[in-house]
Amino acid sequence: MMPILVALPLLLALYLPFCVRVHDPIATPSIELKGLWQAPEDLASRDLYYGPWGAAAAPDPFAVYTLVNHKHTGTNPGMTVIDERGREWSIKQASLYTPAAEGPIEVVVSRVLSAIGYHQPPVYHMPSFIYRDDWGTHIEGGGRFRLKTRELKDQGDWSWQRNPFVGTQPYQGLLVTLLLLNSSDLKSSNNSLYAHRLGDLVEPWYVVRDVGTSLGETGRWAPRRGDAARFAADPFITGVHDGVVEFGYRGWHQELIRDRVTPADVGWAARLLSQLTERQWRDAFLAAGYTPATAEPFIAAIQSRIAQAGRVAAAGVAAAER
Repeated sequence: MMPILVALPLLLALYLPFCVRVHDPIATPSIELKGLWQAPEDLASRDLYYGPWGAAAAPDPFAVYTLVNHKHTGTNPGMTVIDERGREWSIKQASLYTPAAEGPIEVVVSRVLSAIGYHQPPVYHMPSFIYRDDWGTHIEGGGRFRLKTRELKDQGDWSWQRNPFVGTQPYQGLLVTLLLLNSSDLKSSNNSLYAHRLGDLVEPWYVVRDVGTSLGETGRWAPRRGDAARFAADPFITGVHDGVVEFGYRGWHQELIRDRVTPADVGWAARLLSQLTERQWRDAFLAAGYTPATAEPFIAAIQSRIAQAGRVAAAGVAAAER
């Protein structure tokens, strides 16, 4: 009996988070929609290579980075370092135990989200860097570099289920975009609430930050990420029933999308994504270290999904008019 009693709290801790229902927006003073999303009026001209923070914020490939500490959580190794200008960086590296590193995928998805109006911190990719620790100076394998900047103060997580934007079009469109990119890990601990400072103005930024489990298959246990063949083969939209869209998504937190996404939501996201040019798609993958040859099948699969979303939205409009 005792082993069962000991195990029960652990089982409940694992199970209950996936049973949480989506609540209505929490009662809170009015928070402007721009805390989550701002309409990208210049979408077709946005820089998807350096991203919204530009080349000035990028890490210097010739600088020496001094170790602060090693990362001790998560599935990918990493570290915190300081560059020669005193800037602090969080680095996510490749793991020996995963076929595709999260870091490059995270950069691609971050570029896409920021391009269509969702806030993102400054993230970049370097294939390698010069590294100094107690053992000396040497070349280290690179990964995703995220800059710690005074403009953004991390306030902790924000909840998919309880936030001021639940049910709004940008919230729905964000979910559709992540589903389109097969972001399989839709848990609240991957989200970050930032206090964004611009001069004397401080405003909240609701950011989906850790998005490295994407561009592959979806699943609840170790889905293969960053795999173009599996990404192309995985179903995106599987049908429309009683006015809501059904998805092939097989990850946790089905309650976020089940019976909640309409053809209009899908069309809203598709209209934004379809405005990105071929050059912008290529730049998003080049920024993450992909070659043109390795990027092409991912881009083709993404564009196929955008086209499917557009057809579903058009069919929904036609159905509503009948």
